[in-house]
Amino acid sequence: MGVITDNLDLWSEALRNTLLLFLAGGAIALVLGTLVGAMRVSPIPVARAFGTLYVNIIRNTPLTLVFFFFAFGYPALRLPNPGFTVLAIWALGVYTATYVAEVIRAGINTVPVGQAEAARAIGLTFTQVMTLVVMPQAFRSVVPPMMSVFIALLKNTTVAAGFSVAELGVIRANLSERGENALAVLLWVAVVFVVLVLLLSWLQRYLENKWRIAR
Repeated sequence: MGVITDNLDLWSEALRNTLLLFLAGGAIALVLGTLVGAMRVSPIPVARAFGTLYVNIIRNTPLTLVFFFFAFGYPALRLPNPGFTVLAIWALGVYTATYVAEVIRAGINTVPVGQAEAARAIGLTFTQVMTLVVMPQAFRSVVPPMMSVFIALLKNTTVAAGFSVAELGVIRANLSERGENALAVLLWVAVVFVVLVLLLSWLQRYLENKWRIAR
C-alpha cells in the first residue's frame, strides 16, 4: 500500500483525470452516437449517407491516429487550443461515438416496425417517432452492449498517456522517477481498473433489472 499512500498526490490526479476522460468522453459519445445512430436509420438519404460515412471512417481508424489528429492536426487548423486534456476527451468521444451509434442502430432495429408506422399514421414527425416511441424502447434493449462499449472506453483512456495527459496509464513512469517499483505500480493500476469495471458491471445489472421489459 505504500506505493499509493506515499504518492497520493500523483494517484489522485491520475484517477481524477481518468474519470474525467471517461465521463466527459462518454457523454460526448452518447450524445453524438445517438444522433449518428438515428441518422443511420433516417428516411433522408443525405442523413443516412453522412451517418454511414462517419461510422465507417472513424471506426476503422486506429484510436491512436484519432489522438494524433486532435493533438497535432487540430492545432494546425489554427483553432482555439483548449489543452491536451480537452482534446483527448474529444478524441475519445468522437471515436467511441461510432460504436455507440451501431449499438443504438441495433436497438432501433429491435423495435417492431409497426409501432413506428402507427406513430407516423397519427401524424408524428420522424423526430417525434424516434424520441417518443423508438428510442425509449431501443435504450432498454441495448444496456449490455452499451455497457461493453463504455468499459472499452474506460480502458481506452490509457491511450491519452502518450499525449501528455496525466492519467492512470502514465503513472508508472511518474512513480519510477520517485524510485517506486514499476511492477508494483502496474499491479495497482490493474486493480484500480478492475474495481472501476466491476462498478460498471454492477451498474449494468442495476439498469437491466430496472428497465427489464415484462413479456
